[in-house]
Amino acid sequence: MSDTLPWLQRIIEEEHLPASFEGLVSAHYLPLAQQIVHWSAQQDRPLVVGVNGAQGTGKSTLSKIVAVALEQEFGVRTAVISIDDIYHTKATRTDLAAKVHPLLNTRGVPGTHDTNLGIQLLRDLKARIPVMIPSFDKSTDDRRPTHEWVDCSSPVDVILFEGWCMGAIAQEAGALARPMNRLEEVEDVDGSWRSYVNDQLEGPYVQLFDFLDRLVILKAPDFECVHHWRGEQERKLRESLLASHGNLTKAAGLMDEQELARFIMHYERLTRWMFSEIPERADVIFELSADHSIAQARGLK
Repeated sequence: MSDTLPWLQRIIEEEHLPASFEGLVSAHYLPLAQQIVHWSAQQDRPLVVGVNGAQGTGKSTLSKIVAVALEQEFGVRTAVISIDDIYHTKATRTDLAAKVHPLLNTRGVPGTHDTNLGIQLLRDLKARIPVMIPSFDKSTDDRRPTHEWVDCSSPVDVILFEGWCMGAIAQEAGALARPMNRLEEVEDVDGSWRSYVNDQLEGPYVQLFDFLDRLVILKAPDFECVHHWRGEQERKLRESLLASHGNLTKAAGLMDEQELARFIMHYERLTRWMFSEIPERADVIFELSADHSIAQARGLK
Protein backbone atom coordinates (compact mmCIF):
# COMPACT_ATOMS: atom_id res chain seq x y z
CA MET A 1 0.00 0.00 0.00
CA SER A 2 3.03 2.29 0.23
CA ASP A 3 2.69 3.36 -3.41
CA THR A 4 -1.06 3.87 -3.21
CA LEU A 5 -2.34 7.39 -3.78
CA PRO A 6 -2.81 8.89 -0.27
CA TRP A 7 -6.45 9.79 -0.81
CA LEU A 8 -7.21 6.33 -2.18
CA GLN A 9 -5.47 4.61 0.71
CA ARG A 10 -7.55 6.67 3.13
CA ILE A 11 -10.81 5.69 1.41
CA ILE A 12 -9.85 2.00 1.30
CA GLU A 13 -9.19 2.08 5.04
CA GLU A 14 -12.31 4.09 5.91
CA GLU A 15 -14.62 1.94 3.78
CA HIS A 16 -12.93 -1.37 4.76
CA LEU A 17 -12.37 -2.17 1.10
CA PRO A 18 -10.15 -5.10 0.03
CA ALA A 19 -6.59 -4.45 -1.09
CA SER A 20 -7.60 -5.58 -4.60
CA PHE A 21 -9.77 -2.47 -4.86
CA GLU A 22 -6.66 -0.45 -5.73
CA GLY A 23 -6.31 -2.39 -8.98
CA LEU A 24 -9.95 -1.72 -9.86
CA VAL A 25 -9.42 1.99 -9.37
CA SER A 26 -6.24 2.07 -11.44
CA ALA A 27 -7.67 0.00 -14.28
CA HIS A 28 -11.13 1.55 -14.55
CA TYR A 29 -12.06 4.40 -12.19
CA LEU A 30 -9.07 6.64 -12.89
CA PRO A 31 -9.47 6.22 -16.68
CA LEU A 32 -13.14 7.15 -16.23
CA ALA A 33 -12.10 10.26 -14.31
CA GLN A 34 -9.73 11.16 -17.14
CA GLN A 35 -12.52 10.63 -19.68
CA ILE A 36 -14.78 12.95 -17.66
CA VAL A 37 -12.06 15.60 -17.66
CA HIS A 38 -11.96 15.33 -21.46
CA TRP A 39 -15.75 15.65 -21.71
CA SER A 40 -15.77 18.60 -19.33
CA ALA A 41 -13.16 20.47 -21.35
CA GLN A 42 -15.45 20.36 -24.39
CA GLN A 43 -18.11 22.62 -22.84
CA ASP A 44 -18.20 25.93 -20.98
CA ARG A 45 -20.76 24.91 -18.36
CA PRO A 46 -20.75 22.25 -15.64
CA LEU A 47 -20.88 18.71 -17.00
CA VAL A 48 -23.55 16.35 -15.63
CA VAL A 49 -22.59 12.66 -15.73
CA GLY A 50 -25.29 10.13 -14.88
CA VAL A 51 -24.15 6.93 -13.18
CA ASN A 52 -26.66 4.10 -13.58
CA GLY A 53 -26.47 0.77 -11.77
CA ALA A 54 -28.86 -1.68 -10.18
CA GLN A 55 -28.86 -2.15 -6.43
CA GLY A 56 -25.54 -3.32 -5.06
CA THR A 57 -23.51 -2.72 -8.23
CA GLY A 58 -21.20 -0.20 -6.54
CA LYS A 59 -22.35 3.02 -8.22
CA SER A 60 -22.09 5.04 -5.00
CA THR A 61 -18.55 3.84 -4.38
CA LEU A 62 -17.58 4.51 -8.00
CA SER A 63 -19.04 8.03 -7.80
CA LYS A 64 -17.20 8.77 -4.56
CA ILE A 65 -13.85 7.53 -5.89
CA VAL A 66 -14.19 9.32 -9.22
CA ALA A 67 -15.21 12.57 -7.50
CA VAL A 68 -12.14 12.49 -5.25
CA ALA A 69 -9.92 11.55 -8.18
CA LEU A 70 -11.26 14.47 -10.22
CA GLU A 71 -10.49 16.86 -7.36
CA GLN A 72 -7.14 15.42 -6.24
CA GLU A 73 -5.59 14.29 -9.53
CA PHE A 74 -7.07 16.74 -12.03
CA GLY A 75 -8.14 19.79 -10.00
CA VAL A 76 -11.71 19.48 -11.23
CA ARG A 77 -14.31 20.65 -8.70
CA THR A 78 -17.02 18.01 -8.37
CA ALA A 79 -20.36 17.48 -6.66
CA VAL A 80 -22.02 14.09 -6.15
CA ILE A 81 -25.80 13.73 -5.95
CA SER A 82 -27.66 10.49 -5.37
CA ILE A 83 -31.17 10.12 -6.72
CA ASP A 84 -31.89 8.47 -3.35
CA ASP A 85 -31.41 11.84 -1.68
CA ILE A 86 -34.33 13.36 -3.53
CA TYR A 87 -36.82 10.71 -2.44
CA HIS A 88 -40.12 12.16 -1.35
CA THR A 89 -40.51 12.42 2.40
CA LYS A 90 -42.27 9.61 4.21
CA ALA A 91 -45.31 11.86 4.68
CA THR A 92 -45.56 12.59 0.94
CA ARG A 93 -45.23 8.91 0.04
CA THR A 94 -47.92 8.05 2.56
CA ASP A 95 -50.16 10.58 0.85
CA LEU A 96 -49.34 9.12 -2.60
CA ALA A 97 -50.10 5.65 -1.27
CA ALA A 98 -53.54 6.82 -0.13
CA LYS A 99 -54.41 8.79 -3.24
CA VAL A 100 -52.73 6.86 -6.07
CA HIS A 101 -51.62 3.35 -5.07
CA PRO A 102 -50.50 1.66 -1.82
CA LEU A 103 -47.24 0.44 -3.41
CA LEU A 104 -46.04 4.05 -3.68
CA ASN A 105 -45.46 4.02 0.05
CA THR A 106 -42.26 2.07 -0.71
CA ARG A 107 -39.39 4.24 -1.91
CA GLY A 108 -37.54 3.40 -5.08
CA VAL A 109 -39.55 3.50 -8.28
CA PRO A 110 -40.13 6.59 -10.42
CA GLY A 111 -42.89 8.55 -8.77
CA THR A 112 -41.32 8.29 -5.30
CA HIS A 113 -38.73 11.01 -6.00
CA ASP A 114 -39.18 14.76 -5.70
CA THR A 115 -38.31 15.55 -9.32
CA ASN A 116 -38.97 19.27 -8.84
CA LEU A 117 -36.33 19.33 -6.09
CA GLY A 118 -33.88 17.47 -8.34
CA ILE A 119 -34.52 19.71 -11.33
CA GLN A 120 -34.02 22.88 -9.28
CA LEU A 121 -30.88 21.44 -7.70
CA LEU A 122 -29.30 20.58 -11.06
CA ARG A 123 -30.40 23.87 -12.61
CA ASP A 124 -28.72 25.83 -9.80
CA LEU A 125 -25.53 23.76 -9.92
CA LYS A 126 -25.24 24.21 -13.67
CA ALA A 127 -25.72 27.96 -13.16
CA ARG A 128 -23.00 27.83 -10.47
CA ILE A 129 -25.46 28.99 -7.81
CA PRO A 130 -24.68 27.83 -4.22
CA VAL A 131 -26.95 24.98 -3.11
CA MET A 132 -27.62 22.66 -0.20
CA ILE A 133 -27.70 19.05 -1.43
CA PRO A 134 -30.46 17.07 0.32
CA SER A 135 -29.80 13.86 2.23
CA PHE A 136 -32.04 10.84 2.80
CA ASP A 137 -31.75 8.57 5.86
CA LYS A 138 -32.61 4.99 4.88
CA SER A 139 -32.57 3.85 8.50
CA THR A 140 -35.60 6.09 9.17
CA ASP A 141 -36.93 5.92 5.59
CA ASP A 142 -37.20 9.70 5.51
CA ARG A 143 -35.41 12.81 4.32
CA ARG A 144 -33.01 14.33 6.80
CA PRO A 145 -33.73 17.84 8.14
CA THR A 146 -32.24 20.70 6.11
CA HIS A 147 -29.52 21.46 8.64
CA GLU A 148 -28.05 18.02 7.82
CA TRP A 149 -27.93 18.65 4.08
CA VAL A 150 -24.57 19.00 2.29
CA ASP A 151 -23.31 22.53 1.72
CA CYS A 152 -22.18 23.04 -1.87
CA SER A 153 -21.51 26.77 -1.89
CA SER A 154 -18.50 26.68 -4.23
CA PRO A 155 -19.07 26.41 -8.00
CA VAL A 156 -18.36 22.99 -9.51
CA ASP A 157 -17.20 21.85 -12.94
CA VAL A 158 -18.64 18.31 -12.84
CA ILE A 159 -21.80 16.89 -11.29
CA LEU A 160 -21.99 13.12 -10.80
CA PHE A 161 -25.67 12.18 -10.55
CA GLU A 162 -25.98 8.54 -9.52
CA GLY A 163 -28.97 6.29 -9.09
CA TRP A 164 -30.40 2.88 -9.84
CA CYS A 165 -32.82 4.21 -12.48
CA MET A 166 -30.62 7.03 -13.78
CA GLY A 167 -31.47 7.87 -17.38
CA ALA A 168 -34.30 5.32 -17.60
CA ILE A 169 -37.02 5.74 -20.22
CA ALA A 170 -40.60 4.47 -20.28
CA GLN A 171 -41.63 1.10 -21.64
CA GLU A 172 -44.26 0.74 -24.35
CA ALA A 173 -47.72 0.48 -22.79
CA GLY A 174 -48.23 -3.05 -24.09
CA ALA A 175 -45.21 -4.29 -22.12
CA LEU A 176 -47.01 -3.48 -18.86
CA ALA A 177 -49.90 -5.89 -19.35
CA ARG A 178 -48.25 -9.02 -17.98
CA PRO A 179 -47.18 -9.01 -14.30
CA MET A 180 -43.42 -9.22 -13.80
CA ASN A 181 -43.51 -11.01 -10.44
CA ARG A 182 -45.79 -11.98 -7.57
CA LEU A 183 -45.85 -8.43 -6.19
CA GLU A 184 -47.37 -7.13 -9.41
CA GLU A 185 -49.65 -10.16 -9.75
CA VAL A 186 -51.11 -9.87 -6.26
CA GLU A 187 -50.77 -6.21 -5.26
CA ASP A 188 -51.11 -4.50 -8.66
CA VAL A 189 -53.86 -6.59 -10.19
CA ASP A 190 -55.16 -3.86 -12.50
CA GLY A 191 -51.67 -2.61 -13.44
CA SER A 192 -52.34 0.90 -12.15
CA TRP A 193 -49.13 1.07 -10.10
CA ARG A 194 -46.82 0.06 -12.93
CA SER A 195 -48.73 2.34 -15.31
CA TYR A 196 -48.25 5.26 -12.92
CA VAL A 197 -44.53 4.53 -12.67
CA ASN A 198 -44.26 4.36 -16.47
CA ASP A 199 -46.20 7.62 -16.84
CA GLN A 200 -43.73 9.28 -14.49
CA LEU A 201 -40.88 8.20 -16.76
CA GLU A 202 -42.72 9.77 -19.70
CA GLY A 203 -43.30 12.99 -17.74
CA PRO A 204 -41.26 14.64 -14.98
CA TYR A 205 -38.34 12.19 -15.19
CA VAL A 206 -37.74 13.19 -18.80
CA GLN A 207 -37.11 16.74 -17.58
CA LEU A 208 -34.87 15.49 -14.77
CA PHE A 209 -32.77 13.22 -16.98
CA ASP A 210 -32.53 15.85 -19.73
CA PHE A 211 -29.81 17.42 -17.57
CA LEU A 212 -27.52 14.45 -18.24
CA ASP A 213 -24.70 15.20 -20.66
CA ARG A 214 -23.17 11.72 -20.42
CA LEU A 215 -24.27 8.35 -19.03
CA VAL A 216 -22.17 5.65 -17.37
CA ILE A 217 -23.63 2.25 -16.48
CA LEU A 218 -22.49 -0.49 -14.12
CA LYS A 219 -24.28 -3.47 -15.69
CA ALA A 220 -24.95 -6.50 -13.51
CA PRO A 221 -24.86 -9.90 -15.26
CA ASP A 222 -28.46 -10.70 -14.26
CA PHE A 223 -31.21 -9.86 -11.82
CA GLU A 224 -30.30 -12.78 -9.56
CA CYS A 225 -26.95 -11.10 -8.86
CA VAL A 226 -28.78 -7.88 -8.02
CA HIS A 227 -30.87 -9.75 -5.46
CA HIS A 228 -27.75 -11.28 -3.90
CA TRP A 229 -25.81 -8.01 -3.86
CA ARG A 230 -28.71 -6.12 -2.30
CA GLY A 231 -28.75 -8.76 0.42
CA GLU A 232 -25.06 -8.10 1.01
CA GLN A 233 -25.84 -4.40 1.43
CA GLU A 234 -28.46 -5.26 4.05
CA ARG A 235 -25.96 -7.45 5.90
CA LYS A 236 -23.36 -4.66 5.96
CA LEU A 237 -25.96 -2.15 7.18
CA ARG A 238 -26.90 -4.57 9.96
CA GLU A 239 -23.25 -4.98 10.99
CA SER A 240 -22.65 -1.22 10.89
CA LEU A 241 -25.70 -0.44 13.04
CA LEU A 242 -24.80 -3.19 15.49
CA ALA A 243 -21.26 -1.85 15.81
CA SER A 244 -22.41 1.73 16.38
CA HIS A 245 -25.50 1.12 18.56
CA GLY A 246 -24.90 -2.26 20.15
CA ASN A 247 -28.40 -3.50 19.32
CA LEU A 248 -30.84 -3.59 16.45
CA THR A 249 -34.47 -2.58 16.23
CA LYS A 250 -37.02 -2.44 13.42
CA ALA A 251 -36.74 1.34 13.69
CA ALA A 252 -33.32 0.96 12.11
CA GLY A 253 -35.02 0.16 8.81
CA LEU A 254 -33.57 -3.33 8.51
CA MET A 255 -35.36 -6.03 6.54
CA ASP A 256 -35.47 -9.78 7.02
CA GLU A 257 -35.14 -12.09 3.99
CA GLN A 258 -38.86 -12.13 3.22
CA GLU A 259 -39.16 -8.34 3.50
CA LEU A 260 -36.08 -7.86 1.33
CA ALA A 261 -37.42 -10.20 -1.37
CA ARG A 262 -40.65 -8.22 -1.51
CA PHE A 263 -38.77 -4.91 -1.54
CA ILE A 264 -36.61 -5.95 -4.49
CA MET A 265 -39.68 -6.96 -6.51
CA HIS A 266 -40.59 -3.26 -6.65
CA TYR A 267 -37.41 -2.72 -8.71
CA GLU A 268 -37.48 -5.81 -10.91
CA ARG A 269 -39.50 -4.60 -13.89
CA LEU A 270 -37.51 -1.45 -14.53
CA THR A 271 -34.18 -3.12 -13.75
CA ARG A 272 -34.74 -5.82 -16.35
CA TRP A 273 -35.93 -3.22 -18.87
CA MET A 274 -32.79 -1.14 -18.31
CA PHE A 275 -30.59 -4.23 -18.76
CA SER A 276 -31.91 -4.54 -22.32
CA GLU A 277 -32.24 -0.88 -23.25
CA ILE A 278 -29.72 1.44 -21.57
CA PRO A 279 -26.47 -0.15 -22.85
CA GLU A 280 -27.44 1.00 -26.34
CA ARG A 281 -27.38 4.63 -25.15
CA ALA A 282 -24.66 4.68 -22.48
CA ASP A 283 -21.35 6.45 -23.14
CA VAL A 284 -19.38 4.10 -20.87
CA ILE A 285 -20.39 0.56 -19.90
CA PHE A 286 -18.78 -1.49 -17.13
CA GLU A 287 -19.86 -5.11 -17.53
CA LEU A 288 -19.78 -6.74 -14.09
CA SER A 289 -19.12 -10.38 -13.27
CA ALA A 290 -20.94 -12.32 -10.56
CA ASP A 291 -18.00 -11.73 -8.21
CA HIS A 292 -18.46 -7.95 -8.62
CA SER A 293 -15.31 -7.51 -10.72
CA ILE A 294 -15.40 -5.59 -13.99
CA ALA A 295 -15.23 -8.13 -16.77
CA GLN A 296 -15.21 -5.59 -19.59
CA ALA A 297 -15.20 -1.82 -19.99
CA ARG A 298 -16.52 -0.15 -23.11
CA GLY A 299 -16.43 3.51 -24.10
CA LEU A 300 -13.22 4.62 -22.39
CA LYS A 301 -10.60 6.19 -24.64
